Amino acid sequence: MNPTQDAVLSALRAVKYPGYSRDIVSFGLVKEIQVDGPAIGVLIELTSPNPDLGRQIADAARIVLRDSFPGLADAHIQVKVPSPTSAAAQPPTQFQRQKDPRIRRVIAVASGKGGVGKSTCSVNLACALQALGARVGLMDGDIYGPSIPLMMGIQERPSVTDDDRLIPPTAHGVKLMSMGFLLEPDQAVIWRGPMIQKTIQQFVSQVDWGELDYLLVDLPPGTGDAQLSLCQTVALDGGVVITTPQEASVGVVRKGITLFEKVQVPILGIIENMSWFIAPDGSRLHPFGEGGGRREAERRQFPFLGEIPLDTTIREGGDLGIPVVIANPDNPASKAFLAVARSLRERLG
Repeated sequence: MNPTQDAVLSALRAVKYPGYSRDIVSFGLVKEIQVDGPAIGVLIELTSPNPDLGRQIADAARIVLRDSFPGLADAHIQVKVPSPTSAAAQPPTQFQRQKDPRIRRVIAVASGKGGVGKSTCSVNLACALQALGARVGLMDGDIYGPSIPLMMGIQERPSVTDDDRLIPPTAHGVKLMSMGFLLEPDQAVIWRGPMIQKTIQQFVSQVDWGELDYLLVDLPPGTGDAQLSLCQTVALDGGVVITTPQEASVGVVRKGITLFEKVQVPILGIIENMSWFIAPDGSRLHPFGEGGGRREAERRQFPFLGEIPLDTTIREGGDLGIPVVIANPDNPASKAFLAVARSLRERLG
């Protein structure tokens, strides 16, 4: 039986990008697969102009395909490598960005639209990972509308080290940085793109995060300056996309997925928020539809990390500055966040 394109793509996930734990499929480098009977053709496009890197990946891909499909007659691997001139003119890629060696994993939490509970998921995921024993930081990437200080119950201004680096305040065991710590109450940020980019870069490079297992970055909705600045500044280990079940939300979230794919940030998974709630009679109701996030994950072959229920205790925890994972660990919503955190931890190895 001849292999299918899906089977070939699945097999190529075993090919790691040299120096990274991520595979070439997750990085979006596999552009085309052709199957002609017992022969396979694969097109791989790199952003690095290093020809040795291309040969190394091609050799690894051939070995994987021959091991996966014993009856294979031919495995033709074409690797396109940009010229040094064109590569230098492009924005920084995943493989050129900087990363603080003291931070093991950097994860962006994003959505294509507002109102899906992205910041709520960010604070509860951060607290859930901390509850599982990890050292966690949370950076508020929403410069115009920072909400992390309120949701984490802290308004403390960061202190400064002797070398002018900011020391992030800590709440519920999580290190935090937000524009909200640097503003007066009700003060508006009225900045253009370059100032947003500079602030994002400072939050990454001039904050003394210390030793972290995970740094979560709560991005603002959309695909604008903050998202691009982050993706071009730091070597992200992946992105988590938040959606709600209805098609209107899922359709816009696809734009956030496309942003990550274009800047070669692997998608770690999709979380469906506000999935269901328990009615007084004990039945489970789905006010925003059912299964939209799971279907999108299956359609795009991304991991589905889990469903978060619609629960008033989640909102109350955000308003009081005590995330539900901390306030009531036995609540069904808390257990859902902890399950997602475990899935995310397993995904990151």
